[in-house]
Parts: sequence; structure tokens; C-alpha cells
Amino acid sequence: MAIGLFKDGIEPGRLAPAEYADNFSDLHPPLDKHEALVEADRCYFCYDAPCMQACPTSIDIPMFIRQIATGNPLGSAKTIFDQNILGGMCARVCPTETLCEEACVREKAEGKPVQIGRLQRYATDEAMEQGKQFYTRAEKSGRKVAIVGAGPAGLAAAHRLTSYGHDVTIFEAKPKSGGLNEYGIAAYKSTHDFAQAEVDYVTAIGGIEIEHGKALGRDIHLGELSEQYDAVFLGMGLAGVNALRAEGEDALGVTDAVDFIAELRQSTNLSRLPVGRRIVVIGGGMTAIDAAVQSKLLGAQDVTICYRRGQEDMNASEFEQDLATANGVVIRHWIQPKRVLIENGKVSGIELEYTVMRGGKLTGTGETLVLPADQVFKAIGQQFDANALNGSRPKIALEKGRIKVDSEGRTSVKNVWAGGDCVADAREDLTVAAVAAGRDAAESINRFLKA
Repeated sequence: MAIGLFKDGIEPGRLAPAEYADNFSDLHPPLDKHEALVEADRCYFCYDAPCMQACPTSIDIPMFIRQIATGNPLGSAKTIFDQNILGGMCARVCPTETLCEEACVREKAEGKPVQIGRLQRYATDEAMEQGKQFYTRAEKSGRKVAIVGAGPAGLAAAHRLTSYGHDVTIFEAKPKSGGLNEYGIAAYKSTHDFAQAEVDYVTAIGGIEIEHGKALGRDIHLGELSEQYDAVFLGMGLAGVNALRAEGEDALGVTDAVDFIAELRQSTNLSRLPVGRRIVVIGGGMTAIDAAVQSKLLGAQDVTICYRRGQEDMNASEFEQDLATANGVVIRHWIQPKRVLIENGKVSGIELEYTVMRGGKLTGTGETLVLPADQVFKAIGQQFDANALNGSRPKIALEKGRIKVDSEGRTSVKNVWAGGDCVADAREDLTVAAVAAGRDAAESINRFLKA
């Protein structure tokens, strides 16, 4: 039931209208009260809490689960928000299967961990639905902080700083706040515009002003911010996508997976979103999985993920890989793109070369195969745009192409901090790690401002 050709000759509307709502419904439906109490009762409340040690934000997991078990979900939510003010989104998108739930004693003993993520969602949803705010601003300090980027790191830093009485202005390049949570998360992981609801919840504390359409290096400059504000926190995301380094990759129908995911996230009518019949996704991380699975859910017939190394090397978790295959996505390993095939000006297939490890180095074997495709998604990592830092005086130090910071998030410039994807030691695609970075940098900034 196609409704005409869209860009690049790719069709939208491959499914019946009702199928879209069903396909993009909540991946993990929320627990009801009874389910939450039963699940909370499975927790051993370990004294050394390996789950807590595995959480990048160090949430007191046994405590918040015990509070649920005793009928106190609001108290549980506060325990979570004390460490992670974006705990609602993290409950939805964290790879808990490789973090807290992998460390759970029940996982080690039975292969069935306590569903920590779903319990966290139960508590935080209860607080947000009731509009329960646990924090108020301290008396105004008279100090001003500029934050670049309204993503997880920036929002976490802003909330912590304004709770200490500092005035915060966030400069965000995009039309909406939320960063990765708004533009980069699979639609079935965060439904019903939750990302924006969480932004509203976080900023309800007061003292946070957000200016959209303001990009660092274009509309604002680091040198000016560091002079006009008492402190600056840089929480920008990654702007560029790595090239395939394959002949013909500029052909129509070859698209950055992050752009596809962002377009899908902002779509108000999924039946109008064009998707190919035969899709190849190049990459092995969460972005590749999200692009592939959502292509299937939009009605693509054949979707293949191609990754240059083995399954054990994929950044996507085992759960995410299983999710892809359960949705009919084929994952092929040990192949890398060599040439994009083009017919009538657009992609018709992709030639790939088999790879092998030789002497500790990945190399092509010379043997190739061709996969037919009318759409190819690039999901092979993103780059930080260091050009945005031009104009900073003194010049900010970089490491591995990203901002160099110390253990508190301090950069080489006295009153400038950074955290999230833009720093050298960032943990890829982890919202929870970005929240921790923003929170910890805010504590360091507060100490600096009060010194």
C-alpha cells in the first residue's frame, strides 16, 4: 500500500496503518504495582551490592528496590534521582544486561537477574506522573554557569548546579533539548515523547534557561563564554559519522544511520517515512542495531547487518543482537564494505570483502560477495568536531581527537569542564555514563565557585 515515492526513489507506507503503532510500542512495558512488588521481593539486598558497583552513577540499587518492596515508590524514586536525575530514561535505555543486571547475584546463580531496569522505571515513572519534585534551589549564589549541549551530560550538570543556587544557561544547537535521548534512541525504547517530558521534569527545579539553535563555533564561542560566565561545561555530542572508505559511498540511498534514527524519532507519521525493501547496515554497535531493527519494523523485507570483525567484538550487547535476529535481521560477521554498486544514479547493492585477523591485524582476504540493496546505512562510529573549539584562549587541550579532561572533568582551561561523548574517555552510547560525567563535573564546578 505504497503512497508514492519519496527521496531517492524509496517507498514509504509499506505496512497497514495499525501495524506501525504495534511495531513501535514499548519494548519493555511498565510493571504494574503487583508485578513490581513480586519482582522487588526477588532481590537479596546484598550488603556489598555488586549491582551498585556496576552502575556508572552508583545508584543505591538494594535501597531503592527495598523501598519499592515496602510500598514506598516515591522514596525509591528519590534514591534513584539523588544519583541520576535522568533515571527515568536510563531505566528505558541502559544496557542493564551488561551492567547492573549482569552483576546481579541471581544472574550468577540462576541466569535470571532481578529486573532492575524495569523496577527503576516503575519508581521514577510514579514520581514523574505525580509531578513529585524532590529538590529545590538553594539561595541564589550570584554565580553564572554556561553549559553547551542539552543532552544527558548537560542536563545532569545543570540540575545539580542550579540546586546549589547557581544560574545556568544551556546553549543547544538543535531545536529540542535531550540530545541523544531525543534524537538518537530507538523509538520503541522511549515512547510517548518521554524524552521531552523528562527535560521538563529536570528543568522544573528552576534557574535553568535553555537557548535552542545555538551551536558552539557558529553562534557562540568558547572564548566568549569563559569570559562572560564564571564557569563553562561542555557537553556536546558527536557531529560527524565516519566514512565507509568504500567506492561509491556518496551514492543516493547511502545514509548515515544516526540521521535515519533522528528522522524516525521526530516523525509524527511513520507511514510517511521512506524505507527500502533490501537494506544493508554497516557497523556493529547499538546504532547499527537500532537502524536495522527499526527498518524491519517499518516494513523492510530484507535487512542485513555487516560487521568487519567477529560476534564477540560487536559493541552491541548480546541482548541487542538477539533482539535484531528476533526481528528478522541477519547479522553477518567478518566482512567489510569495498564498493557501493549504483544503477540509475542510486544504490543497487554493495560489494563486501571477507576479513580475517593476521598477526593481530584485521585484513581483507581478497574474496568478495555482493548483497543487493536499495538502501545502505552507515553506522561505523561518530567523530567529535574539534573545529567548534576554535577561538578558545588559551587553546583547549585534546586527546585522541576529543577534549582531554581529568578525573573531575576539568579541561586545560581553568574555568572550563567537559563530559559525555565529547571527552577522550567517553563510554560510547551510554546515557548513564554521560549523566555521571555531568553530575560529577557539576560537583567540581560548585567547589570551584565556592572556593
